[in-house]
Amino acid sequence: MQATGSPSIVKVIGTNGQISLGKQYAGRQVLVEEQEAGVWLIRTATVIPDNERWLHEAQASSDLARAVAWSTQHAAADAQTDAILAAATEAE
Repeated sequence: MQATGSPSIVKVIGTNGQISLGKQYAGRQVLVEEQEAGVWLIRTATVIPDNERWLHEAQASSDLARAVAWSTQHAAADAQTDAILAAATEAE
């Protein structure tokens, strides 16, 4: 049974064990689930590395949204760069 209603396409698994899904999926990450012997479910996916997962938590997302909003209201300037660097050097 097909979920999308699209027609079945016959593909041949090459001698190296690979199958082409089409150029529109080139470079994409996919999840491959073997549901039973000879039956696979392939789904496109976005994988988030463990060390970046915190960026997708509610608090981090909220903090980042506020930071971006602030940065759009305040132009970047380097008027205090020398003073900030001097203070940082003294703190060491």
